[in-house]
Amino acid sequence: MSASPGFIGQDGAWREWTSAMASSRMHHAWLLAGARGLGKQAFARAAAAELVREPGGKPPVPETHPDIMILDHLPANDDEAKKKAEGKPFQTKRNISVDQVRAMIRRLATKPTLGERRAIIVDPADDMEKGAVNALLKVLEEPPTGTHFLLIAHQPGRLLPTIRSRCRVLRFAPLAAGEIDAVLRRDRPEASADQRDAAIAAAQGSPGVALAFVEHDLAGLHGLMQRIMREGDRDFGLRGALAGEMGARPTRERLMAAIDLARSELAGELAPATPERQARIITSHAALVRLGAQAPTYNFDPGLLIMEIGGLLAATAMPRD
Repeated sequence: MSASPGFIGQDGAWREWTSAMASSRMHHAWLLAGARGLGKQAFARAAAAELVREPGGKPPVPETHPDIMILDHLPANDDEAKKKAEGKPFQTKRNISVDQVRAMIRRLATKPTLGERRAIIVDPADDMEKGAVNALLKVLEEPPTGTHFLLIAHQPGRLLPTIRSRCRVLRFAPLAAGEIDAVLRRDRPEASADQRDAAIAAAQGSPGVALAFVEHDLAGLHGLMQRIMREGDRDFGLRGALAGEMGARPTRERLMAAIDLARSELAGELAPATPERQARIITSHAALVRLGAQAPTYNFDPGLLIMEIGGLLAATAMPRD
């Protein structure tokens, strides 16, 4: 078995998944662990499609197959649900709820519809509310025959040890430059060679960051972020320029892309930094991870949010004499 068409990168994880599928005793729960933007979501859907694919047939569309259930963030309310149905950007609830998990468990009382296997994707598992975690733990302890769980986790440490201990871990590593270039050529064919090069350099191995870099034209933000990390920003001038580059009314997607870009930049600065600066970078990176988790559901003021991002970057600059 090979990776499904269109899936690029994470060849080692895919080989491990397909090898397990071919074995007589496949583990029932898998934890897809790695930083945001490495392709875990696409991998989970491709893996689920391969799991339920009929012999000799093509991999099905995960979102419409009766034996693939995807638990992710629901629209925040009825108005947001209408936006989703119309294909428009929409706000989501903060967590995956216990009601979603319970509804999934009720469906598990019946056998798979079309074959002998069924896949459950939780995306991401580290955003489940407490009741949902406890409900999921019970079904992981006694899984129905033929049911396999794919838990996507950007921060596996947020999951209960009892959840992690019942999962086989698939770790997702940063992609090589050539792999990210292939993703950009496929998904952003309009990007010039210079744009692709800049996106690859900024992405630090994350295809998600590279795609957002091109889609939201983040080159200006990227240059300012690098200056802030290098020079600091005592007079707030660079942070003001950062807010100006972001725009007065940026979309939620552009804000999220800016957070991910800043996080990626800090990750790339960590290894060569001195121990003192590494501590600063780790603190700011953790704060950006929290912002990234909150931004899709909290009503942040865009101007204040981008100033906060700039402040976290400025905090990593070493004082100049």
